[in-house]
Amino acid sequence: MAQNLAWGRLFQWHQPVTSLSWRTSTLPALAEDQHSYLPYGLGRSYGDSCLNKDGVLVSSKQLTRFIHFDSKTGLLEVEAGVTLKQILEFAVPRGWFLPVTPGTKNVTYGGAVANDVHGKNHHSAGTFGCHTPWFYLLRSDGQYLKCSTLDNVDLYKATIGGLGLTGFITAGAIQLKKIRTPWMDVDSFRYKNFDEFCELSKRAADEYEYTVAWVDALAKGDKLGQGLFLAANHRDLPHSSGQDPYANQAPKLSIPVEFPNIALNPLSIKAFNFLYLNQQRTPYKQSVQHYNPYFYPLDGIGTWNKIYGRRGFYQYQCAVPSEPEIMREIMTKIAHSDGGSFLTVLKEFGDIQSPGMLSFPMEGFTFALDFPNKGGETLKLLNELDALVRDAKGRVYPAKDARMSAESFATFYPNWEHFSQFIDPAFSSSFWRRVTGTSA
Repeated sequence: MAQNLAWGRLFQWHQPVTSLSWRTSTLPALAEDQHSYLPYGLGRSYGDSCLNKDGVLVSSKQLTRFIHFDSKTGLLEVEAGVTLKQILEFAVPRGWFLPVTPGTKNVTYGGAVANDVHGKNHHSAGTFGCHTPWFYLLRSDGQYLKCSTLDNVDLYKATIGGLGLTGFITAGAIQLKKIRTPWMDVDSFRYKNFDEFCELSKRAADEYEYTVAWVDALAKGDKLGQGLFLAANHRDLPHSSGQDPYANQAPKLSIPVEFPNIALNPLSIKAFNFLYLNQQRTPYKQSVQHYNPYFYPLDGIGTWNKIYGRRGFYQYQCAVPSEPEIMREIMTKIAHSDGGSFLTVLKEFGDIQSPGMLSFPMEGFTFALDFPNKGGETLKLLNELDALVRDAKGRVYPAKDARMSAESFATFYPNWEHFSQFIDPAFSSSFWRRVTGTSA
């Protein structure tokens, strides 16, 4: 029976999955028809970086122990299968928070390291790997290695953002950050076009720890790039809202079935964008929000990926240098394609360097959006976007990719051959074979 093991729902095949337990010191033996291993967390990568056709996925679902917490420094050590959601449920009531978090908390610790995830505070905190002092790596030859800035340094750098190819992360540490309350002071700015976004982003970088913009991807001309700019800081003062700020936040809505493909079209997307933009009619709005809706709005909708129907969707995230004309060209291409998405995010990355060899963030603009899978039409647009990003000396995020060419990957990540020296010879992925032309 075919399985959807990646969030974009583009790849459907039967994929053997086994689990690694804390009681196990070696990887399970490969069957005769299995060519390689690949670690697997919760499958929230959009494309095939978490898939290993003709190989076996090694799940971390049994590695869910909290190992040690220093309440004075905020240093937490957990097993690889512990999720960011579980870390938050443990840490927030104790006055601590994740130093960096992506847009979903349904990610494992091991997955966060392997994809070197980033968040709304890249300009002030960098990536997840910047706050990962060490982790333990199990190799296929039975070696069990501590990797840090002092131990096995090259493997440490290769594994952060290394897409699970260097071995199996079994456990590791994360340096949490101190907070006073679970609440956020959020300032929301309605802006008219990309030029206004650039002005807001520049001003906000020093004043706010977290910044991000939702963009109307179909807006053209003088309205190109219009949207809502959301800037926030952790709130120091208590806030009374009538809700338990430490309650377990289950999804409020779930999508039980796939939407029909006809439901996603330029008219429905335009209608959604209009309603979203006009939820705020004033140029500026202040609010106090719980951290959940600010950081994880989509986690309130279970299996939201089914909105895109049986054919699935492509998520595309690129990063390009801070040259406005480059970003305008990319936005214009998308707007005139009528292929824009409901969920379009724009942000400026800062200059904090990640330790990871293949880490995605770079100083400049980053743009992320979803495209319903319309076959050749969608692939043609994404290839055209790749060409613009290549010319700009930018890059595309591997954790969200499902179709970039080997030529594009080599241009985006010119150090990939150096990185490949540290790949465990028994590990591979569908993504890696696709973008390097190698076999398992």
